[in-house]
Amino acid sequence: MKLLVTGGAGFIGSNFVHYMLNRYPNYQIINVDLLTYAGNMDNLSGVEGDARHSFFKADIADPIAMGQIFEQEIDAIINFAAESHVDRSIEQPEIFIHSNIQGTQNLLNLSLKHKVKKYIQVSTDEVYGTLGDEGLFTESSPIAPNSPYSATKAGADLLVRAYHETYSLSVNITRCSNNYGPFQFPEKLIPLMIQNALSDNFLPVYGDGLNIRDWLYVEDHCSAIDLVLHKGVNGEIYNVGGNNERTNIAVVKKILSELNKPETLINYVTDRLGHDRRYAINADKIRRELGWKPMYDYESGISTTVKWYLSNQKWMQRIASGAYRGQ
Repeated sequence: MKLLVTGGAGFIGSNFVHYMLNRYPNYQIINVDLLTYAGNMDNLSGVEGDARHSFFKADIADPIAMGQIFEQEIDAIINFAAESHVDRSIEQPEIFIHSNIQGTQNLLNLSLKHKVKKYIQVSTDEVYGTLGDEGLFTESSPIAPNSPYSATKAGADLLVRAYHETYSLSVNITRCSNNYGPFQFPEKLIPLMIQNALSDNFLPVYGDGLNIRDWLYVEDHCSAIDLVLHKGVNGEIYNVGGNNERTNIAVVKKILSELNKPETLINYVTDRLGHDRRYAINADKIRRELGWKPMYDYESGISTTVKWYLSNQKWMQRIASGAYRGQ
């Protein structure tokens, strides 16, 4: 099988590239990434010389550049490519519209033109909005995004659905909870807290720190997408969650404990605009229909993640210095 992986130098995309090359020795992966600030070729260390992997720097919204790549008789596309940081979307929503909506629409057009057999849109639980103290997001929960980021992801999901309904394009949409693990850009909560704690800098926590997220180890997310690629029912949406609800402050304190750092490093800061209070995923459908189950519980996942960052401080230093951008 020949796969097109977009956003394959980013956090989840690069983990998926490693996962698939390790699992399927006969698969070929065409990896496309624009290498904006969060795209990092260091994330692909170990696959540079692999004949099964080819990399192209391109904007998924560019019909000419992507059209040339689609000439390679692609069997399936997994679209990870997206601007994903909520704070940045509040400051520059137009960038998110370009990548997340226009980019998705271009990929859908090319998938139709070149008769791609399967299109998978990697989405987020943030399209559902926010939850109260009770309940879980299911695949039938209404879409109610609250940030420019989640609004553009919701718009992309609706485009994918429309191309399935209108043009009979074979698609699936996956909506995951908060991922964590190796190669995550250190603007996100867990790597940011690890980085700051290692430097004995203050750890900024929004508001009261009691916002709740469901945490999913990235390799478990990759295994879920693998199942959707091979067994997903055409047109279906699959929620992927770790069933690991934690408050932000609990996550921060866990990291400090793992690193033997004091909680006095915690610094509460002004809350983010439109900050959703709680996300939580019901992943019963993918468990029941496709047989997926996560391999990592929260405790082992966090420990594994902290150890990875401790062992890869050069990777973090290259990001902090900007050296990774010379790629």
